[in-house]
Amino acid sequence: MPLSRRGLIESLAALNLAAAAAETRAPKVTLSGLEIFRVKVNRRGDWVIARVRTSAGVTGIGDASQSFDDARIVSFMQQFFERMKGRSIYDVEYLRSFGMPEAERSKLPAAIAMSALEQCMWDIRGKVFGVPTYDLFGGRIQPRIRMYANINRSTDPRTPEGFADMAGRAIEAGFDAVKLAPFDEMPRDLSDAAVIEDFTQRGIACAEAVRKKIGSKRDLLIDVHSHLDLKRGLDLARRLEPLNLFWLEEVTPAVPVENLSTINREAKMPTAGGETILGVKGFYPYIKAEAVDIVMPDVKYCGGMLELKKIAAMAEGAGLLTAPHGPASPVGNVAAAHVCATMANFHMLEFSYGEVPWRAELINPPEKIVDSALPLGDAPGFGIELNEKTAAKYAAA
Repeated sequence: MPLSRRGLIESLAALNLAAAAAETRAPKVTLSGLEIFRVKVNRRGDWVIARVRTSAGVTGIGDASQSFDDARIVSFMQQFFERMKGRSIYDVEYLRSFGMPEAERSKLPAAIAMSALEQCMWDIRGKVFGVPTYDLFGGRIQPRIRMYANINRSTDPRTPEGFADMAGRAIEAGFDAVKLAPFDEMPRDLSDAAVIEDFTQRGIACAEAVRKKIGSKRDLLIDVHSHLDLKRGLDLARRLEPLNLFWLEEVTPAVPVENLSTINREAKMPTAGGETILGVKGFYPYIKAEAVDIVMPDVKYCGGMLELKKIAAMAEGAGLLTAPHGPASPVGNVAAAHVCATMANFHMLEFSYGEVPWRAELINPPEKIVDSALPLGDAPGFGIELNEKTAAKYAAA
């Protein structure tokens, strides 16, 4: 039966819509190659940067730094990429389908390797679509990505004077919040009460020196790195009250979680933690137990950018803030920041200050901190590229 004039017009309109949809359909781009760059930093470890190539010539970068076992990270990245080679840049869930179970078995090295490759894929996706990566996570709602300066890795000597000096440098560099872990030298064996008290007094003296240096209007954060038991943790929280802490971090180990819950209830200052917990499954009991006020998933450790977004959403449902852990390379900070920009409950992001004087030059354009915040533009993907000259100049042996 011949088409009526109206039917013909509707058919042509449908064909035009189909043609337009075909033109705007996501391009087919596959993963084709992996490069790994290792950059020497300091005694705390190297920076390991992954770069993934694609069939379209577009590349993406990701951070796989500082698990203290770079050889295993590199091995896992190579294993994982072999399974991803030739697959679509959109196959993030496929990567996670085998990467997360391996991370549960093999812990940080596998988690970091998977996350680095996933970061590369999100960077590539943004470039292919011509949008900043944060648009792929729901769009930016945070106008400012506040950063705090972690001075713990760069301070030498680790004395009250040494910490105060490095804190002063961070303030001069534009930061308005400083974190240190002044109890790191404390032995894990808590059986000798006199020794533990001596190290506790030293750590408090370092914190007091930094508070005096930065003044009362700037924020002071203290990380205990899980060195204490419940009784000593409660005692430390009381002794630190005069310093008006912004937060007190990881006072005791996460297991049993009830210890952190007790400290969180009793402490006068906010508490934070969770930096090495893997995935939503790992964070669920931590959040349910009200272990902390502020959760600290690390984009490298928690299972990647998508998992970071999921954990933040779960924390939001529990009424908690999210402040991602991240003493990382500039690449890792930018990757985390793109997710942070989309979080309703974002608090602040970690910045490892003072490790090397050339840090900013590892990426193009060079890293900048403006008024204690990391600027994020609207360039496609992460908006940065690896500076190969700097990476080669400081390459790890």
